[in-house]
Amino acid sequence: MARQAVRRMFLMVLAVVWLPLSPESYAAVEILPEVSLTVDGRAVHDHAAVVSHPTVQEILAVFARAEAASQKQDLDLLLQFYARGYNYHGLKSADVRRIWGEVFTHYRNLSSTHLFSEVKVFRSGPQLHAEITCTGGLYGTEAPGGTRITLDSWFREVHYLIHENGAWRFLGNAGAVPSTAPLTSSPHHPLF
Repeated sequence: MARQAVRRMFLMVLAVVWLPLSPESYAAVEILPEVSLTVDGRAVHDHAAVVSHPTVQEILAVFARAEAASQKQDLDLLLQFYARGYNYHGLKSADVRRIWGEVFTHYRNLSSTHLFSEVKVFRSGPQLHAEITCTGGLYGTEAPGGTRITLDSWFREVHYLIHENGAWRFLGNAGAVPSTAPLTSSPHHPLF
């Protein structure tokens, strides 16, 4: 069993590093076979049931629409997928606008990979929230040189979303900004 887990981790890392190098790369959002889904404390284990679950379908649609907006380099459309209270370790919506603007200035042919291994959906007060454990990356082609590069990558990080104004939106991170961080750490994927 441990050997299979190591093999799956290797394949996930390989997917993040190798697959996006193709110039024909497009968005890939995949629900991994071993995914776990928890909705309001109830677990769903069957992969087909997870993939067809209405909330999972809504979340997949949001990722697909955000990907399309990034590929079109439509900053205003892309920012509609961020919650009013977006906060990623202190980065707010204005910071995300600036970062995406810089990405659009320097890179073309953007694409991303998202491999979901866990999805939790729950209520916090009146708000519906989702936490999605994901491995993936954001890729682009340098505007001046044409070299395909990895702009950002993540391994088993959590995308935090909130259902706001009738749609799922990226919320940022849960909890307070860490007061200290290891020297080797950096803010992970603030764009999703």
